[in-house]
Amino acid sequence: MKTIQFVETTLRDGHQSLWATRMKTAHMLPIAPLLDQAGFKSIELMGTVHFDACLRYLREDPWERIRLLHKAMPNTPLSALIRSKSLTSFNIVPDSIIELWVQRCAANGIRRLMIFDALHDWNNLSKSVATAKAAGIEVAVPLVYSLSPVHTDEFYRQKTVEMIELLDPDIVMIKDSIGLLTPERIKTLVPTIKNEIGDRSLEMHSHCTTGLATLCCLDSVKLGVDTIYTCASPLANGPSHPSTENMIMNLKRLGYKTEIDLEAVKQVSEHFRYICKRENRPLGVPVEYDAFQYVHQIPGGMISNLEFMLSQRGMAHRLEEVLNEISVIREEWGYPVMITPFSQIVGTQAVLNVLTGERYKTTTEEGARYVLGHYGQTPAPVDENVLDKITQTTEGRKFLNWVQPQPSIAELRKEFGHTGISDDELLLRILFPAEHIEATLTAGPINTKYPRGDKPVMTLIQELTARNDFSYIEVQKKGFSLSVRK
Repeated sequence: MKTIQFVETTLRDGHQSLWATRMKTAHMLPIAPLLDQAGFKSIELMGTVHFDACLRYLREDPWERIRLLHKAMPNTPLSALIRSKSLTSFNIVPDSIIELWVQRCAANGIRRLMIFDALHDWNNLSKSVATAKAAGIEVAVPLVYSLSPVHTDEFYRQKTVEMIELLDPDIVMIKDSIGLLTPERIKTLVPTIKNEIGDRSLEMHSHCTTGLATLCCLDSVKLGVDTIYTCASPLANGPSHPSTENMIMNLKRLGYKTEIDLEAVKQVSEHFRYICKRENRPLGVPVEYDAFQYVHQIPGGMISNLEFMLSQRGMAHRLEEVLNEISVIREEWGYPVMITPFSQIVGTQAVLNVLTGERYKTTTEEGARYVLGHYGQTPAPVDENVLDKITQTTEGRKFLNWVQPQPSIAELRKEFGHTGISDDELLLRILFPAEHIEATLTAGPINTKYPRGDKPVMTLIQELTARNDFSYIEVQKKGFSLSVRK
């Protein structure tokens, strides 16, 4: 009987998909020891977008979050995600920053990295993968799933061969961030990839955006996938992942074993269900099938951003027009996979085209960089007429002959004027707005305590025993008495 392993995604992709990446460290720490004991192959903790959310909205040092959770979960490898050469934003960063970023991930407690490039231009990953391996980090490289005339089984087969030859990853993954996979496509795609990866582990990462992720994961297991990505049930489904509890039960019914402690997982879910209720956060729910998703291929969270952009201009009623324009632009731009940063770049261009009433009258710097090949080789050539239009814009002319500067870390320290700070803080200051860094530093250490209103006596005892100004505690309640001596 084959054992199927699980990667836990609640602490990264779960709240990124359902809570706009707003989960606090204090929400995580109380349940971390139980997660650590539950039997997961790895626990996802951070993506580069989480660094931004920590600083911008939560005023938490993201490096400190990693250290705290690593200390709380010493037995399970913590995983993080790196997005090609754009790392934390839509900008392309120098190799020295990528190298230092990977090194600091390792130093702070990350033991596994998922390093991806949505264009499947593996040259973009050579520096980060090599640095990770040198630091002793396990490397998983995804094949990012998409639908287009280009993204055939043969495309993914060839990209797998190239990936193995150039990067030699420890793990190969199928990353279905938009939830486009179907059981029919699984039957041809998984064997095609598995035939090329040797004895490497093959993992399946799929979102429930179209309601098919659970079926796809189960069918992929039947075809040789040995690891699946799941969430605790309160943060599963919707645009998130299948629930861990449901997947365990389904696998058992199909004759597979797992190493997951189901009772521990249920307690984890109870914890996050309580937080959802207390913090007024949404619970993940199954979604209805939407065939239009396969046309525009926009991730669930991006839809809300488009709605907001249009509503600000009194044009919310034109959302479907924008979505149709997205599908046209995607074809003209050589079928980029619609995940960050390309979903945002294509989406913004679609809004500009619709709002101005003239296609490619203007573009963004990122749009110009994309069609000019600065992000990497596009899956198919960019339409020549579109390329000509964009190169005639101000942004196009600006980046026509652009070459990526490659400053050293020493030069960057001098440029940013912070010669005496740690490498962790330096990276934050290079990559994020100064006002968010200063506000986070002013906020002080991360709050690690989360009051449990459903267990008031236990919460009171925990808070009192943490103090050092007394040695005796007595709690009295009708029919109950408790004395504690320190």
